[in-house]
Amino acid sequence: MSGALARSLAVLELLAEHPEGCSLSALATKANMPVSAAHRLLVELSQHGYVRQVRDHGDYMLTIKLVSLGLGFLSRAGIVDVAQPLLDQLATDSGELVRLAIVDGDDLTFVAKAQGAAPGGLRYDPDMGLSVTLSCSAAGHAWLSTMAENVALEMVAKQGFGMPTDFGPNAPTSVKALLPYLRRARQQGYSTIVEVFSPGMTAMAAPVKGPNGEVRGVVTIAGPLVRLTEARMAVLGPKLIATAVEVADISSVSPLFKNKAA
Repeated sequence: MSGALARSLAVLELLAEHPEGCSLSALATKANMPVSAAHRLLVELSQHGYVRQVRDHGDYMLTIKLVSLGLGFLSRAGIVDVAQPLLDQLATDSGELVRLAIVDGDDLTFVAKAQGAAPGGLRYDPDMGLSVTLSCSAAGHAWLSTMAENVALEMVAKQGFGMPTDFGPNAPTSVKALLPYLRRARQQGYSTIVEVFSPGMTAMAAPVKGPNGEVRGVVTIAGPLVRLTEARMAVLGPKLIATAVEVADISSVSPLFKNKAA
């Protein structure tokens, strides 16, 4: 990758972390480049419609062009359209937030969701487009549980362990702490976590597998611990697995998944 392209992508990723905007000097510092070079990149990105300035000589922020590209890609791939009714049904059955993440190289990225009408009004609704931290998420554990342990640990080592200060108090920070999660998920066919991704929250996830056993994505259920208890997750486990199987069957028409099966 050329230096200019790498710096441009770094700037876009940094701006994605600051939806309220970011100053030129802060961007340059975070991207480890001279202010003049950062300014040239921002001007070019602005000319191509990916960045705009909040006010004259003020902060820079992303436009929705990148979002539009991503949504257009997913729409043409068809995965969200075919999977959404299944996610909606699982959300209705569970009363919690249900999401679909797809495997994209070494990453899992959430691309669709459905929010159940849970009683009490307490909702858990993180942003879409989130790239999953493998060691600290039910989705990550479900995917890793389908791999040989040495391969799974290599994936985690490449990404790095998440810290409890940034996630939940039970976030595993070592191989010894992580392996029991993966082994349990492998045994029961879905993963479960309690205050691992976030304090006071629980989640569960099942892998979406292709005809040859390759993992194409993950279906998750997430909610507050006071409602989505371990006992409740045990009840929902079979429904979660069944939904993952249905998503695998129906989404085989998507070119996004056909390419993964090739």
